[in-house]
Amino acid sequence: MGRLKNLASLLTRPKPPVGTTPSDVVHRENKWRLLRYRPLPGGPKFKTPVLLVPSLINRHYVMDLLPGKSMAEDLVKAGHDVYCIDWGTPGDEDRFVSFDDVCDKYLGRAIRHVAKASPRQKAHVLGYCLGGTLATIHAAARPEHVASLLLLAAPVSFNDGGPLAMWTQSPQFKVQDIVNGFGNVPWQLMQGAFHMLRPTLTLAKAVGVIDRAANDEFLDGFLAIETWGNDNVSFPGECYKQYIEELYRNDALMKGTFALSGIPVHLENIKCPVSCVVFEHDNIVPWESASVLIDRVSSKDKNLLKLSGGHVGAVVSKAAQKKLWPKMSEFWAARDADEAPPSTTKKNVATTTTTETAAAPRSARAPRSKARPKTKAKAS
Repeated sequence: MGRLKNLASLLTRPKPPVGTTPSDVVHRENKWRLLRYRPLPGGPKFKTPVLLVPSLINRHYVMDLLPGKSMAEDLVKAGHDVYCIDWGTPGDEDRFVSFDDVCDKYLGRAIRHVAKASPRQKAHVLGYCLGGTLATIHAAARPEHVASLLLLAAPVSFNDGGPLAMWTQSPQFKVQDIVNGFGNVPWQLMQGAFHMLRPTLTLAKAVGVIDRAANDEFLDGFLAIETWGNDNVSFPGECYKQYIEELYRNDALMKGTFALSGIPVHLENIKCPVSCVVFEHDNIVPWESASVLIDRVSSKDKNLLKLSGGHVGAVVSKAAQKKLWPKMSEFWAARDADEAPPSTTKKNVATTTTTETAAAPRSARAPRSKARPKTKAKAS
């Protein structure tokens, strides 16, 4: 009865309270804002602040999903001074906003603003998905104020043989025609492409909801993720064109031919501490396309963490709250000063690779079956 009652209540269930951790707008420019989550009453425990950089085409509140289940809230409670970029909603007048505008000017100003709060004039930068790509490019070109990079499912190699790479590299994909016709690339077009990556996902979600409908906590989390997943943002046209032509079609980051505002972007120029987190069952960013960064940066303090789970669930799930978020906090806490952390010694300055099996909850993946096929690794 509880399951049927909860299923019936989905039509009238209140909208989930997403993005409610108290914050203040500390900088605003064009459509984007820089938020600072209010620290604990006694002030932050750590000297170096943290900047969260979400994807350009998704809402920032994936980092602040629900009260009690919020990455930002947990990091504040751990004593960090936490900031987050809200990219906002581009208007028709933003069709000529370029990749340099976003990745150099906007992100650069956010990093510098956050770095002012630190006596070392640096900020830890966390980038998720495309936000991680932006953070990586910026750190390679302008490393001055970046204390460390922590990247969650952030693509660096775009010639990975996956569906998105094949679609965008096809001669039939007329990116200039799309931009000429729409100005900003509509979010509906991009969301349709993501849905085609897993055509049966909607059905799998429906089965999962029916299976666990009696669990109110599950339904709250499911509805919050669905709210975020359907609250998308269009892509500024000029920025999108450069993104597709340079990164997807030319794989310019891996080839070392990309430039940010005329500055050559070489991944080898990244020397700050780097933590690269990838997810084994990520169908949007194949884990190989993100993990290759570790072999390219010059950082002596670097590690690769490979987890089970998918692109979203493994970042915002209860498992992530128990394992991933505390690991992120520990990473920053150990690097709160310019000196290397105690664990970094001559015998282990090489890359540390850790593989864990903390899978995302079933709310973010297909229901279990008796014989679940193994995910086949794509070539990067």
